[in-house]
Amino acid sequence: MILGIDASNLRDGGGVTHLCELLKAADPTTQGFRQIILWSNRNTLAQLPSDKPWLTKIHEPLLDQALLYRLYWQWMKLPILARQAGCDALFLPGGGSGHGFRPYITMSQNLLPFESSEYRRYGWSWMRLRLFLLRHAQTQSFRHADGLILLTNYARQTVMTRIQQAHGRWIAIPHGINPQFYQSPRVQYPLTTYSPIKPLRLLYVSIINVYKHQWHVAEAVAKLKNEGFPITLELVGPAYKPALQRLQTTLQQIDPNSDFIHYRGSIKYADLPSTYHQADIFIFASSCENMPIILLEAMASGLPIACAQRGPMPEMLGDAGVYFNPEHPDDIAAALRLLLTDHELRAHCANRAYAKAQTYSWERCARETFDFLRRVTQDYKERI
Repeated sequence: MILGIDASNLRDGGGVTHLCELLKAADPTTQGFRQIILWSNRNTLAQLPSDKPWLTKIHEPLLDQALLYRLYWQWMKLPILARQAGCDALFLPGGGSGHGFRPYITMSQNLLPFESSEYRRYGWSWMRLRLFLLRHAQTQSFRHADGLILLTNYARQTVMTRIQQAHGRWIAIPHGINPQFYQSPRVQYPLTTYSPIKPLRLLYVSIINVYKHQWHVAEAVAKLKNEGFPITLELVGPAYKPALQRLQTTLQQIDPNSDFIHYRGSIKYADLPSTYHQADIFIFASSCENMPIILLEAMASGLPIACAQRGPMPEMLGDAGVYFNPEHPDDIAAALRLLLTDHELRAHCANRAYAKAQTYSWERCARETFDFLRRVTQDYKERI
C-alpha cells in the first residue's frame, strides 16, 4: 500500500516535532505500507528524516505562501496529487480533511478551537476569528473522517462532545519522548543549601501566549522573591506578539533590571535538553493543551514539577506534581512554596515524574499509529 501524508498545516511547534519523531521511529513496511509520500513546505521538510528509503518528500511551493494559497492547494491540488500517486489512504496529522479523497485519517493536535473559553482570551482579533473558523472546519473534518487520532482521554472527551458523532474509527495514541531528554532525578537539597549567589533555578518552557500565563508565573515568583526565597526564573520559547507585550509590561513592573527573571526567547531544539537539565524546578502554567510534549520532556528530565490543574495535565502527570490554578498568581506561589520548602516532596515528585515518563516512547507511538492507519485503510477497502 501507498500512504499519502499532507503536512501542509504543520509549520512549527509540537505538530512538526510529532511528525519528525514519528517518522524517525517508524517502519511502516511492517504494517503493509511500502511507500510514504509526504507533501509540505520547505521548512518543515528540512526537519524531517532523509534516510528512510520508504519516504518520499515533496516540496510544494504554494505551501510556503500565505494561508489562502495553502487552502487552495489543499482543496484543489491535494486530492488530485494523491490519486495520481496511487495513494491507498491519506493521513492528515495537521487536522485537515481529504477534500473528496477517501479514505482519510486525520488527527487532533490543537484543542484551542474546541475550548471557546480559551480562544476568547484573544479578544476581538484575527487570531480569535481564525480559531473560530478552524473549529468549524475541524468539526466537519473529524466528523466525516474514516479515522481520527487523538492524544489523550481529555482530548477525546473534549472533541467528541463537540462533534457528537464520528463517521469512522477513533483512537487515542499518546506522544513519545526523545531519549536525549532523559536524565535521572538529582538529589534534592534543603532550601538552606541555596542562596542569592547560588539560587534555586525555576524554568518554564513554552510559547509566550495568552493561555500560557507567563505573566502570572512571573508575579508569583516575584512574590516569593520578596518573601526571601533564593530563586530565579527562566522563560524560554517563541512569542505571540500581543502576549509578549503583556509579559514585558509585567516584567518591567516587578523586575525592571532582570535581576531574577530572564526571558531567553526561542532556542534551538538541540539546546532544549541541556536547558532542562540545568534547572531545579519546572513550571507549566498552560490552561489549554492537547498533550504537551514540553511537559513530557520535563518529566523525562527528572525535574520536580509545579503544574496547572487544567486539561490533560493531571492525566499525564498524576500524583507526580504539585498543582495550581494558572490564573491566580497567589495559587501558583503557594504550589511553588510547597516544593521550595520541602526537599523530600521535590524528590518524590521528580522520581514519580521520571518513572511515568518511561511509559511514553516514539517507537510505541509509531507502531500504534501505523497499525491504526493500516486497519482503517483495509476496512475501507472491504466496504467498497
